Amino acid sequence: MGVRMRTDQQVPTSPTAVVEQLYRDTGHQLVLAAYALTGNLGDAQDAVQEAFIRAFQHPSRVVNADNPVAWMRTVTLNVARGRYRRHRRLGVLLRQVRPPDETVPGLAPDRVAVLTAIQQLPDGQREAIALHYFADMTVEEISSVLKTPSGTIKSRLMRARQALAQLLSDDDPVTRPAKKTVSTGSEK
Repeated sequence: MGVRMRTDQQVPTSPTAVVEQLYRDTGHQLVLAAYALTGNLGDAQDAVQEAFIRAFQHPSRVVNADNPVAWMRTVTLNVARGRYRRHRRLGVLLRQVRPPDETVPGLAPDRVAVLTAIQQLPDGQREAIALHYFADMTVEEISSVLKTPSGTIKSRLMRARQALAQLLSDDDPVTRPAKKTVSTGSEK
């Protein structure tokens, strides 16, 4: 079946039991992956819940998948992406009404800066960074989940790191002192 079951448990036989076991074994991992993508724990939990609702509506799709865990991950991430797009559109509308809050209670300013910078990345780069650093997935796993060549994932990670370094650098050209030129003594 492709489901990684714990060895200390009996393998379920009914499709619904397989989905239940899949939830127990992978639910937390799926929440982490969705959280890395959305940056919001509530949205991540909602995405996983919605993915499992779909799985329970059609358990045979999960059981008959080549890899049920990968199927659930794909559905979860698709739901999370859809939620992210809706929230992003809502955010645009809300910014037109009132300015956003500058601080997030309970988070250190440097973490807020990193999360804000990640949200400024293009979708592909943001997904790669989120899955690699927050969901601890390898390049090959990300490639499989996103159905994208591993070279593309590596490129997205590299470009995202470069963009984040620039976004998070303290090297602000407005506040940086002008470079001093060194005279060689030959100019008059």
